[in-house]
Amino acid sequence: MNLADLPADLLVERPHLFSAATVTVLAADLAAMRELVAAVESVIALPAWQSRAEGLTGGEAAGVFMGYDFHLTPIGPQLIEINTNAGGGVLAAMQAGRDDVLDAYVAMFRAECGGGALKALALVDVQPETQYLYPEFLAFRQLCERQGISAAICDPADLVMCHGGLWHNGTQLDLVYNRVTDFALEQDAQVMMREAWLQGAAVVTPNPRHHALYADKRNLVALSDTSDDGQLAAWGVDAATRGTLAAGIPRTELVDATRADDLWARRKQLFFKPAAGFGSKATYRGDKVTRRVFDEIIAGSYVAQKLAPPSVVAVEVNGEMTELKADFRNYVYRGDVQLVAARLYQGQTTNFRTRGGGFAKVLAA
Repeated sequence: MNLADLPADLLVERPHLFSAATVTVLAADLAAMRELVAAVESVIALPAWQSRAEGLTGGEAAGVFMGYDFHLTPIGPQLIEINTNAGGGVLAAMQAGRDDVLDAYVAMFRAECGGGALKALALVDVQPETQYLYPEFLAFRQLCERQGISAAICDPADLVMCHGGLWHNGTQLDLVYNRVTDFALEQDAQVMMREAWLQGAAVVTPNPRHHALYADKRNLVALSDTSDDGQLAAWGVDAATRGTLAAGIPRTELVDATRADDLWARRKQLFFKPAAGFGSKATYRGDKVTRRVFDEIIAGSYVAQKLAPPSVVAVEVNGEMTELKADFRNYVYRGDVQLVAARLYQGQTTNFRTRGGGFAKVLAA
């Protein structure tokens, strides 16, 4: 499969989805990102960390398309966040011409079913045809169908629980690939998906347990507390692993009203993120934040992360060279990095609105 398999009209509507640039990354930086991913995964596997998702069932599913997002800095790659339903994995593999990765993605979904066969699945999102990454949904369906898996694209309201199973248009589903950003599946529209997950009627991946273990931004507070007398040390995380975490995760702290004056004084060195946020929504660089917005941050549920500015890439746009910021998404399954893709942009965060920006191929140097 390649990008020519995508509907041309949808790509025309999304002119900044793909960048023509190829980004070179040092092999040492790629290795450092893999090492950091392995360190994080080793902590998440601890019983003490697993208790953070107490009460959330999950079956055998490990969670598909875990996205570890990095900035490359002078002190090495810095993990800025982890996402549980990281978009773009299929598109990035198509852009890179990596059929082997596409095959690995299908194998990943089969593995999510444990010992059961994967015959029918649904990719579920709210009004999927309106989503910016809808072209990826179509590519994913085509990828699955080429390997004998029935794949539907639907809204969560189109799902029905019946006779102990989860159904869509008369087909019983083995698996739901969940792209909904209601990570806890708490809203009324997600009731069928949540019930299917709780009752084991179908595999739901990723699910609320995965988000609690990986993607809640407050996890970065614990992961970046690598002191000898901190929680990680108390859980038995060895000094070498804590050193890897300290080198690769910017110090992150909880935002609370009792520390408002201190946070305001240090704001220019911080990046503020909502604990349950996604897609860079309501995130703020401290040096850009106004007092009014800062007061809203203090009143909300936020973390403050030490600023790790992204690297820049020179890209030719309309015959002129311009510098774009870059972040690097590692698509991960069960601790293994399947693919690394760059996302190029201007502004505070990745936005797919920048000329010359979008997903870019990564080449190891």
